[in-house]
Amino acid sequence: MTEAVLMTSGHIALRKGRHSSAGQIYLVTFTTADRQPHFAPWEVGADAAYWMTEPAQWGTSRLLAWVLMPDHWHGLIELGPGALLPALVQRLKGRTARLLGLAHPALGGIWAAGYHDHALRKEEDLLAAARYLVMNSVRAGLVRSAGRYPFWDAVRL
Repeated sequence: MTEAVLMTSGHIALRKGRHSSAGQIYLVTFTTADRQPHFAPWEVGADAAYWMTEPAQWGTSRLLAWVLMPDHWHGLIELGPGALLPALVQRLKGRTARLLGLAHPALGGIWAAGYHDHALRKEEDLLAAARYLVMNSVRAGLVRSAGRYPFWDAVRL
Protein backbone atom coordinates (compact mmCIF):
# COMPACT_ATOMS: atom_id res chain seq x y z
CA MET A 1 0.00 0.00 0.00
CA THR A 2 1.39 3.40 -0.91
CA GLU A 3 1.89 6.20 1.59
CA ALA A 4 -0.79 8.27 -0.18
CA VAL A 5 -3.33 5.48 0.28
CA LEU A 6 -2.33 5.07 3.93
CA MET A 7 -2.81 8.79 4.57
CA THR A 8 -6.35 8.73 3.15
CA SER A 9 -7.71 5.64 4.86
CA GLY A 10 -8.20 4.27 8.34
CA HIS A 11 -6.73 5.58 11.57
CA ILE A 12 -3.87 7.41 9.88
CA ALA A 13 -6.33 9.54 7.93
CA LEU A 14 -7.90 10.64 11.20
CA ARG A 15 -4.49 11.91 12.40
CA LYS A 16 -3.80 13.88 9.20
CA GLY A 17 -3.17 17.53 10.03
CA ARG A 18 -2.99 16.89 13.78
CA HIS A 19 0.05 17.64 15.88
CA SER A 20 1.08 16.98 19.46
CA SER A 21 1.42 19.95 21.78
CA ALA A 22 3.42 19.95 25.00
CA GLY A 23 1.22 20.92 27.94
CA GLN A 24 -1.95 19.92 26.08
CA ILE A 25 -4.26 17.50 27.90
CA TYR A 26 -5.74 14.68 25.86
CA LEU A 27 -8.52 12.25 26.65
CA VAL A 28 -7.31 9.02 25.03
CA THR A 29 -9.27 5.81 24.52
CA PHE A 30 -8.26 2.50 23.02
CA THR A 31 -9.95 -0.89 22.98
CA THR A 32 -8.91 -4.50 23.21
CA ALA A 33 -8.69 -6.65 20.09
CA ASP A 34 -12.22 -7.64 19.07
CA ARG A 35 -13.45 -5.94 22.28
CA GLN A 36 -12.48 -9.04 24.24
CA PRO A 37 -12.87 -8.54 28.02
CA HIS A 38 -9.20 -9.35 28.63
CA PHE A 39 -9.06 -7.36 31.86
CA ALA A 40 -12.12 -8.89 33.56
CA PRO A 41 -9.99 -11.45 35.46
CA TRP A 42 -8.44 -9.60 38.40
CA GLU A 43 -4.92 -10.95 37.79
CA VAL A 44 -4.84 -9.74 34.19
CA GLY A 45 -6.36 -6.36 35.05
CA ALA A 46 -3.92 -5.87 37.93
CA ASP A 47 -0.92 -6.68 35.73
CA ALA A 48 -2.12 -4.37 32.96
CA ALA A 49 -2.87 -1.53 35.38
CA TYR A 50 0.55 -1.86 37.00
CA TRP A 51 2.46 -1.84 33.71
CA MET A 52 0.39 0.99 32.23
CA THR A 53 0.94 3.30 35.18
CA GLU A 54 4.66 2.83 35.81
CA PRO A 55 6.16 6.34 35.89
CA ALA A 56 9.00 5.38 33.52
CA GLN A 57 6.34 4.52 30.93
CA TRP A 58 5.32 8.18 30.66
CA GLY A 59 8.65 9.98 30.21
CA THR A 60 8.04 13.74 30.28
CA SER A 61 4.27 13.29 30.05
CA ARG A 62 1.86 12.84 32.97
CA LEU A 63 -1.01 10.44 33.39
CA LEU A 64 -3.59 12.57 35.22
CA ALA A 65 -6.44 10.06 35.43
CA TRP A 66 -7.16 6.64 34.00
CA VAL A 67 -9.54 3.70 34.10
CA LEU A 68 -8.96 0.20 32.77
CA MET A 69 -12.26 -1.42 31.84
CA PRO A 70 -12.61 -5.09 30.87
CA ASP A 71 -12.36 -4.25 27.16
CA HIS A 72 -10.88 -0.75 26.91
CA TRP A 73 -8.73 1.92 28.54
CA HIS A 74 -9.31 5.67 29.03
CA GLY A 75 -6.69 8.13 30.16
CA LEU A 76 -6.24 11.85 30.66
CA ILE A 77 -2.71 12.56 29.52
CA GLU A 78 -0.80 15.82 29.82
CA LEU A 79 1.76 15.71 27.05
CA GLY A 80 5.29 16.62 28.13
CA PRO A 81 8.01 18.54 26.28
CA GLY A 82 9.22 16.67 23.21
CA ALA A 83 6.56 13.97 23.53
CA LEU A 84 4.39 12.96 20.60
CA LEU A 85 0.98 11.50 21.39
CA PRO A 86 1.06 8.79 18.67
CA ALA A 87 4.49 7.57 19.85
CA LEU A 88 3.40 7.62 23.49
CA VAL A 89 0.25 5.57 22.79
CA GLN A 90 2.18 3.16 20.56
CA ARG A 91 4.79 2.63 23.29
CA LEU A 92 2.12 2.13 25.96
CA LYS A 93 0.13 -0.36 23.90
CA GLY A 94 3.20 -2.19 22.59
CA ARG A 95 4.86 -2.62 25.97
CA THR A 96 1.71 -3.76 27.75
CA ALA A 97 0.84 -6.15 24.93
CA ARG A 98 4.30 -7.70 25.11
CA LEU A 99 4.27 -8.05 28.91
CA LEU A 100 0.70 -9.33 29.04
CA GLY A 101 1.47 -11.81 26.29
CA LEU A 102 4.37 -13.19 28.32
CA ALA A 103 2.42 -13.30 31.59
CA HIS A 104 -0.91 -14.47 30.14
CA PRO A 105 -0.23 -16.19 26.79
CA ALA A 106 -3.79 -17.51 26.43
CA LEU A 107 -5.05 -13.95 25.85
CA GLY A 108 -3.89 -13.75 22.24
CA GLY A 109 -3.96 -10.26 20.69
CA ILE A 110 -4.34 -7.57 23.34
CA TRP A 111 -5.10 -4.22 21.68
CA ALA A 112 -7.09 -3.23 18.62
CA ALA A 113 -5.35 -1.01 16.10
CA GLY A 114 -5.57 2.73 16.59
CA TYR A 115 -6.96 4.91 19.33
CA HIS A 116 -9.23 7.89 19.80
CA ASP A 117 -8.07 11.16 21.29
CA HIS A 118 -9.72 14.43 22.18
CA ALA A 119 -7.67 17.48 23.06
CA LEU A 120 -9.39 19.26 25.94
CA ARG A 121 -10.07 22.88 25.12
CA LYS A 122 -9.30 25.61 27.65
CA GLU A 123 -12.98 26.04 28.47
CA GLU A 124 -13.50 22.34 29.17
CA ASP A 125 -13.55 21.33 32.81
CA LEU A 126 -10.63 19.01 33.57
CA LEU A 127 -12.19 17.85 36.82
CA ALA A 128 -15.45 16.98 35.05
CA ALA A 129 -13.51 15.01 32.41
CA ALA A 130 -11.65 13.08 35.13
CA ARG A 131 -14.88 12.34 36.98
CA TYR A 132 -16.52 11.15 33.77
CA LEU A 133 -13.57 8.87 33.12
CA VAL A 134 -13.41 7.24 36.56
CA MET A 135 -17.20 6.76 36.68
CA ASN A 136 -17.04 4.41 33.68
CA SER A 137 -17.18 1.35 35.92
CA VAL A 138 -20.36 2.61 37.61
CA ARG A 139 -22.07 3.47 34.31
CA ALA A 140 -21.13 0.01 32.99
CA GLY A 141 -22.79 -1.60 36.03
CA LEU A 142 -19.58 -3.23 37.26
CA VAL A 143 -19.78 -1.55 40.69
CA ARG A 144 -22.13 0.77 42.59
CA SER A 145 -19.42 3.31 43.40
CA ALA A 146 -16.13 4.12 41.67
CA GLY A 147 -14.23 3.54 44.90
CA ARG A 148 -15.11 -0.15 44.71
CA TYR A 149 -13.53 -0.57 41.26
CA PRO A 150 -9.83 -1.47 41.51
CA PHE A 151 -8.50 -0.29 38.16
CA TRP A 152 -8.53 3.51 38.14
CA ASP A 153 -6.67 6.40 39.64
CA ALA A 154 -6.40 10.17 39.36
CA VAL A 155 -3.89 12.71 40.55
CA ARG A 156 -5.25 15.52 42.62
CA LEU A 157 -6.75 17.88 40.11
